[in-house]
Amino acid sequence: MRHLSGEHAGMLNPVSWLLAIMALVSLAFAVTWWRAWRINQPPHGRPSPLLLAFGGVSLFFDTLGIGNFAPTTAFFRMTRLVRDELIPGTLNVGSALPVAIEAFAFISAIQVDPLTLVVLVPAAFAGSVLGATVVSRLRARPIQIGMGFALLVGACFMAATNLGLVAGGGDAIGFSGSTLVSAAAFNVLLGGLNALGIGNYAPGLLVFSFLGLNPRSAFPIVMGSAAYMQAGCGIRFVKTGRFDGTAALAMTLAGIPGVLLAAYVVKSLPLEVLRWMVVGVVTYASVLMLSAARKGEGV
Repeated sequence: MRHLSGEHAGMLNPVSWLLAIMALVSLAFAVTWWRAWRINQPPHGRPSPLLLAFGGVSLFFDTLGIGNFAPTTAFFRMTRLVRDELIPGTLNVGSALPVAIEAFAFISAIQVDPLTLVVLVPAAFAGSVLGATVVSRLRARPIQIGMGFALLVGACFMAATNLGLVAGGGDAIGFSGSTLVSAAAFNVLLGGLNALGIGNYAPGLLVFSFLGLNPRSAFPIVMGSAAYMQAGCGIRFVKTGRFDGTAALAMTLAGIPGVLLAAYVVKSLPLEVLRWMVVGVVTYASVLMLSAARKGEGV
């Protein structure tokens, strides 16, 4: 286990490489999406004020560690603005560029062990590419079931945090040995689940804290992982057309200023009440999703 220290020797080179590759992956995603946008496949309409407002708010709070997949899924499910089978792709495509900005901001600002960062982030990316390949071929009902249970798990994670049932974490800034291997394997799993619309922030922050990582140092890992995962998944979803172009566009256009505001102006806010509200909304949405799957209903 690597612990906090004032030394940053050797940190710049691997982290700089990680950021450079992240920029290239994000650029590849942006070019792929631009080509689909030019031929309007799938259709990219003008986003409504409601979609823009929610996109900005959800990614604002995403930067504060709440995550945007669960509340955005709940929003899409309850408003019926996006078909269930298109929600995973829409989440990944719409969030990819704002989350890349998040990752650049937090990796540059927070101390974390370079080895841990360069092992865990690519592990999540590998899992996401495999996951997107599988999920992009699924029908609506399996996605409804997977996302319904995923939302329940997410709500439990949030509730456990609010009730103080989760350990606060150690003071390490990185992992080593078998702990690093375990953390990498878990991040591969999170990468695969990301393609189902299951965000990695809450489970990543909690599990890495259980393994002894300083919670502050977990932020660059989960955000860097999300940036790679969502760009990787996004490329696949764009190529297959399995996303809602209008909703994804709204998330990106409004999400970028939302991310910048949260990252550079208000990095810490009292979030307990908001997290309880999210628990209620996410639980309700998960019940609706599972009920729709049981009845064989579409959106």
